[in-house]
Amino acid sequence: MLQLRPNCELCDVDLPPTSVAAQICTYECTFCAQCVENILDNVCPNCGGGFAPRPIRPATARRDGVSLVHQPASTTRVNTKYSRDDIAAFAKEITAIPPVTR
Repeated sequence: MLQLRPNCELCDVDLPPTSVAAQICTYECTFCAQCVENILDNVCPNCGGGFAPRPIRPATARRDGVSLVHQPASTTRVNTKYSRDDIAAFAKEITAIPPVTR
């Protein structure tokens, strides 16, 4: 199940579970859309993959036991260990490769 991390790993902006700005890679690395578009060039600095919009978990249980109430979002903030210079160099190397073939 997705962790629904509470923040952008780069700029640390809050990304609540209802945020349409949250973007994730296949490893659930979480960044805001602004960082993905303007800094990361759709390259995850942790794995090199691309990003997709993070799904929004229903707040209301429309089926028994399935909602934010039953599976709450994570409260553990995560930040990337890479500097902006490291990220820029990494993204520059692979940004031209489509995410489906990285």
